Amino acid sequence: MSQPLPFPPYRLHDAYAAPARPRCELWRTGLGAAVILVVYIAAIQFLAGYYSSHYGDFLGRLLFNQMTLGATPGAMLVLLFSFLGMVLGPLIVLPALHSRPAMSLLGPSPAQALSDFLRVAGVLLAFGLATLILTLATGDLIRNPALSLRSFLLVLPVGLAGILVQTGAEELVFRGYLQQQLGARFRSSLVWMAVPAALFAMAHYDSALWGQNALAIVGWTALFGIFAADLTARTGHLGAAIGFHFANNVSAMMLASIPGQMDGLALWLLPIDPASGQTMMMLAVDLMSLIVAWLLARLALRL
Repeated sequence: MSQPLPFPPYRLHDAYAAPARPRCELWRTGLGAAVILVVYIAAIQFLAGYYSSHYGDFLGRLLFNQMTLGATPGAMLVLLFSFLGMVLGPLIVLPALHSRPAMSLLGPSPAQALSDFLRVAGVLLAFGLATLILTLATGDLIRNPALSLRSFLLVLPVGLAGILVQTGAEELVFRGYLQQQLGARFRSSLVWMAVPAALFAMAHYDSALWGQNALAIVGWTALFGIFAADLTARTGHLGAAIGFHFANNVSAMMLASIPGQMDGLALWLLPIDPASGQTMMMLAVDLMSLIVAWLLARLALRL
């Protein structure tokens, strides 16, 4: 078994991965990842069963499909909070398979993780608002006709909490569990950084929605995962990655979204077809914004 890379940018990653080192066998990590996936799927199936048992098969399936689309504020909130099922997986796996507390996923100091989260989220939310204002000036956005300003303000606190649950759950699994376990086992950052990012990106593949743009979305998401892993490795805590992810999703889900793409909480819409060539132009702009956001996060953390 080898150790993580010790060179200066990632010198704190060694301490971050240390709790995983005593039980970092690949079979444990693979089994743990499988259990986390099964628990999450079981939670979603439980939710589907709840809809059917309370509203009947037809209406239950309709409501469940609405939830998966996030087409209304209520459906979007249920979708976001359904990620509590993903949080449950690590709570089971860490003590049972690795004999360590789930809090160890956050890093050596939960207080420092919280500080990193607040600094990164604050800076990037300001960046997202500035980007929204500039985009509004171009006239490309339209108001979401299904969500009034009053309704948006009423749902805002719960929406932010839901996005925190969703992004925190994904980071606990990909930059927390997988990055720690692989970082404890392998020296190369190409393994502990790229493998979770690739799995994270593959989970976002949706050819039915994105059509010919589906692989481009996967590539963008993989780069996002690399940047989140980089922030985690540089800080030695998970807080910065959660803040990075949280701010990104607040901008994409509550400020401006694409119609039909989890737009139930979005105040503004960018009226394009996700499967059209316009999406590639949007991704080019988003790629530049992603790089700027990563650099701003490092600036906020003085890295």
